[in-house]
Amino acid sequence: MNPNLQQPDVSTNSNKPLDKKRKKRVKEWKLFGEGMVYLFPALLILGVFLFYPMVKTLYYSFFITNPRGDTVVFVGLEHYIELFKSSNFQNSLIQTLKFVLYTVPTGVIIALFLAVIANEKVKGIEFFRVIFSSTLGVSVAAGASIWLFMFHPSIGVFNNIVQTLGLEAIPWLTSRQWALISVSVTTIWMGIGFNFIILLGGLQNISQDLYESALIDGAGYFARLFKITIPMLSPTLFFVVTVTLINSFQSFGQIHILTGGGPNEATNIIVYSIYKEAFEFSRFGTASAQAIVLFFFILVFTVLQFKVGEKKVHYQ
Repeated sequence: MNPNLQQPDVSTNSNKPLDKKRKKRVKEWKLFGEGMVYLFPALLILGVFLFYPMVKTLYYSFFITNPRGDTVVFVGLEHYIELFKSSNFQNSLIQTLKFVLYTVPTGVIIALFLAVIANEKVKGIEFFRVIFSSTLGVSVAAGASIWLFMFHPSIGVFNNIVQTLGLEAIPWLTSRQWALISVSVTTIWMGIGFNFIILLGGLQNISQDLYESALIDGAGYFARLFKITIPMLSPTLFFVVTVTLINSFQSFGQIHILTGGGPNEATNIIVYSIYKEAFEFSRFGTASAQAIVLFFFILVFTVLQFKVGEKKVHYQ
Protein backbone atom coordinates (compact mmCIF):
# COMPACT_ATOMS: atom_id res chain seq x y z
CA MET A 1 0.00 0.00 0.00
CA ASN A 2 1.32 3.41 -0.89
CA PRO A 3 1.87 5.36 2.33
CA ASN A 4 1.66 8.66 0.42
CA LEU A 5 -2.06 8.13 -0.30
CA GLN A 6 -4.14 10.19 2.13
CA GLN A 7 -7.36 8.90 3.64
CA PRO A 8 -10.48 11.04 2.84
CA ASP A 9 -11.53 13.50 5.55
CA VAL A 10 -14.69 11.79 6.76
CA SER A 11 -15.36 14.36 9.48
CA THR A 12 -15.40 17.22 6.96
CA ASN A 13 -17.87 15.43 4.68
CA SER A 14 -20.15 14.51 7.57
CA ASN A 15 -20.33 18.15 8.69
CA LYS A 16 -21.66 19.37 5.35
CA PRO A 17 -25.31 18.28 5.95
CA LEU A 18 -25.14 19.85 9.39
CA ASP A 19 -23.89 23.12 7.91
CA LYS A 20 -26.73 23.09 5.37
CA LYS A 21 -29.34 22.52 8.09
CA ARG A 22 -27.79 25.25 10.22
CA LYS A 23 -27.80 27.71 7.33
CA LYS A 24 -31.38 26.81 6.47
CA ARG A 25 -32.43 27.32 10.10
CA VAL A 26 -30.64 30.67 10.26
CA LYS A 27 -32.35 31.74 7.02
CA GLU A 28 -35.75 30.70 8.36
CA TRP A 29 -35.22 32.65 11.59
CA LYS A 30 -34.03 35.65 9.59
CA LEU A 31 -37.18 35.55 7.43
CA PHE A 32 -39.30 35.12 10.56
CA GLY A 33 -37.62 38.16 12.14
CA GLU A 34 -38.21 40.26 9.05
CA GLY A 35 -41.84 39.20 8.99
CA MET A 36 -42.30 40.12 12.65
CA VAL A 37 -40.78 43.56 11.99
CA TYR A 38 -43.43 44.21 9.35
CA LEU A 39 -46.20 42.74 11.50
CA PHE A 40 -45.19 44.58 14.67
CA PRO A 41 -47.26 47.76 14.07
CA ALA A 42 -50.41 45.69 13.39
CA LEU A 43 -49.72 43.38 16.35
CA LEU A 44 -49.16 46.38 18.59
CA ILE A 45 -52.46 47.96 17.59
CA LEU A 46 -54.33 44.66 17.94
CA GLY A 47 -52.68 44.01 21.28
CA VAL A 48 -53.62 47.41 22.71
CA PHE A 49 -57.14 47.70 21.29
CA LEU A 50 -58.26 44.05 20.96
CA PHE A 51 -56.31 41.43 22.91
CA TYR A 52 -55.71 43.46 26.09
CA PRO A 53 -59.38 44.57 26.42
CA MET A 54 -60.52 40.97 25.87
CA VAL A 55 -58.23 39.65 28.59
CA LYS A 56 -59.23 42.51 30.89
CA THR A 57 -62.93 41.83 30.26
CA LEU A 58 -62.47 38.16 31.10
CA TYR A 59 -60.61 39.16 34.27
CA TYR A 60 -63.34 41.60 35.37
CA SER A 61 -66.04 38.97 34.83
CA PHE A 62 -64.73 37.05 37.86
CA PHE A 63 -64.92 40.03 40.24
CA ILE A 64 -67.31 42.47 41.86
CA THR A 65 -66.07 45.99 41.16
CA ASN A 66 -66.61 49.38 42.74
CA PRO A 67 -68.02 52.35 40.73
CA ARG A 68 -64.48 53.31 39.68
CA GLY A 69 -63.92 49.91 38.10
CA ASP A 70 -61.53 48.56 40.72
CA THR A 71 -61.88 44.87 41.55
CA VAL A 72 -63.13 44.30 45.11
CA VAL A 73 -64.29 40.71 45.63
CA PHE A 74 -63.45 37.59 43.65
CA VAL A 75 -66.66 35.68 42.87
CA GLY A 76 -65.49 33.18 40.26
CA LEU A 77 -68.32 32.01 37.99
CA GLU A 78 -71.07 33.59 40.08
CA HIS A 79 -71.75 36.34 37.53
CA TYR A 80 -72.27 33.76 34.78
CA ILE A 81 -74.54 31.62 36.94
CA GLU A 82 -76.65 34.62 37.94
CA LEU A 83 -76.89 35.76 34.33
CA PHE A 84 -78.55 32.60 33.11
CA LYS A 85 -80.91 32.68 36.09
CA SER A 86 -81.83 36.31 35.41
CA SER A 87 -85.13 36.93 33.59
CA ASN A 88 -83.76 40.26 32.31
CA PHE A 89 -80.80 38.56 30.65
CA GLN A 90 -83.03 35.85 29.20
CA ASN A 91 -85.23 38.58 27.76
CA SER A 92 -82.16 40.33 26.31
CA LEU A 93 -81.05 37.07 24.74
CA ILE A 94 -84.47 36.47 23.17
CA GLN A 95 -84.70 40.03 21.85
CA THR A 96 -81.19 39.75 20.42
CA LEU A 97 -82.03 36.56 18.54
CA LYS A 98 -85.23 38.16 17.21
CA PHE A 99 -83.31 41.22 16.12
CA VAL A 100 -80.73 39.10 14.27
CA LEU A 101 -83.52 37.09 12.64
CA TYR A 102 -85.28 40.27 11.49
CA THR A 103 -82.22 42.07 10.13
CA VAL A 104 -79.82 39.53 8.61
CA PRO A 105 -81.98 37.63 6.05
CA THR A 106 -84.05 40.70 5.12
CA GLY A 107 -81.03 42.98 4.74
CA VAL A 108 -79.11 40.51 2.57
CA ILE A 109 -82.12 39.72 0.34
CA ILE A 110 -82.92 43.41 -0.26
CA ALA A 111 -79.27 44.22 -1.01
CA LEU A 112 -79.08 41.25 -3.40
CA PHE A 113 -82.26 42.38 -5.17
CA LEU A 114 -80.88 45.91 -5.61
CA ALA A 115 -77.49 44.61 -6.77
CA VAL A 116 -79.10 42.38 -9.40
CA ILE A 117 -81.14 45.35 -10.68
CA ALA A 118 -78.12 47.68 -10.66
CA ASN A 119 -76.03 45.13 -12.55
CA GLU A 120 -78.29 45.38 -15.60
CA LYS A 121 -76.86 47.28 -18.56
CA VAL A 122 -79.45 50.03 -18.70
CA LYS A 123 -78.89 53.68 -19.54
CA GLY A 124 -78.62 55.82 -16.40
CA ILE A 125 -78.16 52.87 -14.04
CA GLU A 126 -75.09 54.59 -12.54
CA PHE A 127 -77.40 57.08 -10.83
CA PHE A 128 -79.30 54.30 -9.08
CA ARG A 129 -76.03 52.62 -8.05
CA VAL A 130 -75.10 55.82 -6.23
CA ILE A 131 -78.53 56.00 -4.57
CA PHE A 132 -78.49 52.35 -3.49
CA SER A 133 -75.02 52.66 -1.95
CA SER A 134 -75.57 56.09 -0.38
CA THR A 135 -76.39 54.73 3.10
CA LEU A 136 -72.73 53.69 3.38
CA GLY A 137 -71.84 57.36 3.82
CA VAL A 138 -74.39 57.96 6.60
CA SER A 139 -73.20 57.56 10.19
CA VAL A 140 -75.20 55.55 12.71
CA ALA A 141 -76.09 58.69 14.66
CA ALA A 142 -77.26 60.59 11.58
CA GLY A 143 -79.19 57.61 10.19
CA ALA A 144 -80.91 56.91 13.49
CA SER A 145 -81.83 60.58 13.87
CA ILE A 146 -83.43 60.59 10.41
CA TRP A 147 -85.54 57.56 11.26
CA LEU A 148 -86.38 59.02 14.66
CA PHE A 149 -88.23 61.86 12.90
CA MET A 150 -89.82 59.45 10.43
CA PHE A 151 -91.18 57.36 13.31
CA HIS A 152 -92.43 60.42 15.24
CA PRO A 153 -96.00 59.75 16.49
CA SER A 154 -97.48 63.05 15.24
CA ILE A 155 -95.24 64.59 12.56
CA GLY A 156 -93.57 61.41 11.30
CA VAL A 157 -93.85 60.40 7.64
CA PHE A 158 -95.09 56.90 8.38
CA ASN A 159 -97.96 57.96 10.64
CA ASN A 160 -98.98 60.64 8.16
CA ILE A 161 -99.25 57.95 5.48
CA VAL A 162 -101.13 55.63 7.83
CA GLN A 163 -103.59 58.36 8.82
CA THR A 164 -104.06 59.34 5.18
CA LEU A 165 -105.23 55.79 4.56
CA GLY A 166 -107.80 56.24 7.32
CA LEU A 167 -106.00 54.10 9.89
CA GLU A 168 -104.94 54.91 13.46
CA ALA A 169 -101.44 56.17 14.15
CA ILE A 170 -98.96 53.46 15.13
CA PRO A 171 -96.70 53.94 18.18
CA TRP A 172 -93.61 52.81 16.31
CA LEU A 173 -91.06 53.39 19.08
CA THR A 174 -93.25 53.38 22.19
CA SER A 175 -95.04 50.07 21.70
CA ARG A 176 -93.47 46.76 22.70
CA GLN A 177 -95.06 45.20 19.62
CA TRP A 178 -93.52 47.65 17.13
CA ALA A 179 -90.30 48.93 18.74
CA LEU A 180 -88.02 46.04 17.81
CA ILE A 181 -89.41 45.97 14.26
CA SER A 182 -88.82 49.72 13.91
CA VAL A 183 -85.22 49.43 15.09
CA SER A 184 -84.73 46.46 12.75
CA VAL A 185 -85.99 48.48 9.77
CA THR A 186 -83.50 51.24 10.62
CA THR A 187 -80.67 48.73 10.93
CA ILE A 188 -81.53 47.10 7.59
CA TRP A 189 -81.56 50.49 5.87
CA MET A 190 -78.17 51.44 7.32
CA GLY A 191 -76.56 48.16 6.23
CA ILE A 192 -77.90 48.09 2.67
CA GLY A 193 -75.18 50.36 1.25
CA PHE A 194 -72.27 48.14 2.32
CA ASN A 195 -73.99 44.90 1.33
CA PHE A 196 -75.04 46.36 -2.02
CA ILE A 197 -71.51 47.42 -2.98
CA ILE A 198 -69.99 44.05 -2.05
CA LEU A 199 -72.68 42.07 -3.89
CA LEU A 200 -72.52 44.31 -6.96
CA GLY A 201 -68.77 43.77 -7.11
CA GLY A 202 -69.33 40.03 -6.93
CA LEU A 203 -71.90 40.16 -9.74
CA GLN A 204 -69.56 42.10 -12.00
CA ASN A 205 -66.87 39.45 -11.55
CA ILE A 206 -69.07 36.70 -13.01
CA SER A 207 -67.95 35.80 -16.52
CA GLN A 208 -70.34 36.91 -19.25
CA ASP A 209 -69.48 33.79 -21.24
CA LEU A 210 -71.65 31.77 -18.86
CA TYR A 211 -74.67 33.95 -19.60
CA GLU A 212 -74.04 33.84 -23.33
CA SER A 213 -73.84 30.06 -23.28
CA ALA A 214 -77.07 29.90 -21.24
CA LEU A 215 -78.83 32.19 -23.75
CA ILE A 216 -77.75 29.96 -26.61
CA ASP A 217 -79.23 27.00 -24.73
CA GLY A 218 -82.51 28.90 -24.35
CA ALA A 219 -82.33 29.57 -20.59
CA GLY A 220 -84.73 32.26 -19.35
CA TYR A 221 -84.00 35.10 -16.92
CA PHE A 222 -84.88 33.22 -13.73
CA ALA A 223 -83.08 30.09 -14.91
CA ARG A 224 -79.90 32.18 -15.40
CA LEU A 225 -80.47 33.83 -12.02
CA PHE A 226 -80.77 30.63 -10.00
CA LYS A 227 -78.47 28.42 -12.07
CA ILE A 228 -75.62 30.88 -12.74
CA THR A 229 -75.87 34.11 -10.75
CA ILE A 230 -76.64 32.76 -7.28
CA PRO A 231 -74.17 29.83 -7.39
CA MET A 232 -71.34 31.99 -8.77
CA LEU A 233 -72.14 34.71 -6.24
CA SER A 234 -72.21 32.30 -3.28
CA PRO A 235 -68.68 33.18 -1.96
CA THR A 236 -69.64 36.86 -1.84
CA LEU A 237 -73.02 36.04 -0.30
CA PHE A 238 -71.30 33.92 2.34
CA PHE A 239 -69.03 36.84 3.26
CA VAL A 240 -71.92 39.33 3.38
CA VAL A 241 -74.08 37.08 5.56
CA THR A 242 -71.19 36.49 7.99
CA VAL A 243 -70.38 40.19 8.35
CA THR A 244 -74.05 41.18 8.64
CA LEU A 245 -74.62 38.55 11.32
CA ILE A 246 -71.71 39.82 13.42
CA ASN A 247 -72.78 43.46 12.97
CA SER A 248 -76.34 42.63 14.04
CA PHE A 249 -75.13 41.09 17.28
CA GLN A 250 -73.07 44.24 17.93
CA SER A 251 -75.71 46.87 17.06
CA PHE A 252 -75.91 49.68 19.60
CA GLY A 253 -76.09 53.26 18.28
CA GLN A 254 -79.50 53.12 16.62
CA ILE A 255 -81.03 51.40 19.67
CA HIS A 256 -79.56 54.00 22.01
CA ILE A 257 -80.94 56.89 19.93
CA LEU A 258 -84.33 55.45 18.95
CA THR A 259 -85.57 53.58 22.01
CA GLY A 260 -82.92 53.49 24.75
CA GLY A 261 -83.61 49.79 25.20
CA GLY A 262 -87.34 50.30 25.78
CA PRO A 263 -90.22 50.24 25.90
CA ASN A 264 -90.40 47.71 28.72
CA GLU A 265 -87.05 46.14 27.68
CA ALA A 266 -88.42 45.34 24.20
CA THR A 267 -85.21 46.47 22.46
CA ASN A 268 -82.77 45.77 25.28
CA ILE A 269 -80.49 43.48 23.26
CA ILE A 270 -77.31 42.12 24.85
CA VAL A 271 -75.01 44.93 23.68
CA TYR A 272 -77.30 47.58 25.13
CA SER A 273 -77.67 45.56 28.32
CA ILE A 274 -73.87 45.54 28.63
CA TYR A 275 -73.82 49.32 28.22
CA LYS A 276 -76.43 49.85 30.93
CA GLU A 277 -74.79 47.46 33.38
CA ALA A 278 -71.39 49.10 32.95
CA PHE A 279 -72.10 52.81 32.48
CA GLU A 280 -75.47 53.34 34.15
CA PHE A 281 -75.29 50.91 37.08
CA SER A 282 -71.45 50.70 37.35
CA ARG A 283 -71.57 46.91 37.59
CA PHE A 284 -68.52 46.23 35.48
CA GLY A 285 -68.21 42.61 36.57
CA THR A 286 -71.70 41.69 35.39
CA ALA A 287 -71.24 43.69 32.19
CA SER A 288 -67.97 41.89 31.48
CA ALA A 289 -69.63 38.51 32.00
CA GLN A 290 -72.34 39.49 29.50
CA ALA A 291 -69.66 40.60 27.04
CA ILE A 292 -67.92 37.22 27.29
CA VAL A 293 -71.24 35.41 26.77
CA LEU A 294 -71.94 37.58 23.71
CA PHE A 295 -68.46 36.78 22.37
CA PHE A 296 -69.14 33.05 22.64
CA PHE A 297 -72.55 33.44 20.98
CA ILE A 298 -70.97 35.23 18.02
CA LEU A 299 -68.19 32.64 17.90
CA VAL A 300 -70.64 29.72 17.90
CA PHE A 301 -72.85 31.26 15.21
CA THR A 302 -69.82 32.07 13.05
CA VAL A 303 -68.33 28.58 13.39
CA LEU A 304 -71.70 26.99 12.57
CA GLN A 305 -72.00 29.21 9.56
CA PHE A 306 -68.58 28.14 8.32
CA LYS A 307 -69.33 24.46 9.01
CA VAL A 308 -72.77 24.45 7.39
CA GLY A 309 -72.92 27.41 5.01
CA GLU A 310 -69.50 27.06 3.41
CA LYS A 311 -70.38 23.59 2.10
CA LYS A 312 -72.89 25.26 -0.22
CA VAL A 313 -70.42 27.85 -1.48
CA HIS A 314 -69.41 27.35 -5.10
CA TYR A 315 -65.84 28.50 -5.73
CA GLN A 316 -64.71 28.96 -9.32
